[in-house]
Amino acid sequence: MDTDDLEPIIKPKEIDFESLSIEELMEYIVELKAEIERAENYILSKEKDRLNAESLFKK
Repeated sequence: MDTDDLEPIIKPKEIDFESLSIEELMEYIVELKAEIERAENYILSKEKDRLNAESLFKK
């Protein structure tokens, strides 16, 4: 079992878009894109770790 399966999934809070201005919505999008990039980088890191572990145990 992968330890990632044991980690709780954090659900983001809902945001009331009606109460946000256009500028606030654009800022929110920038923040989301940064979070997506951070998650993608973390995925790449975990894939590298997995490949390193697999190559170590295949020897």
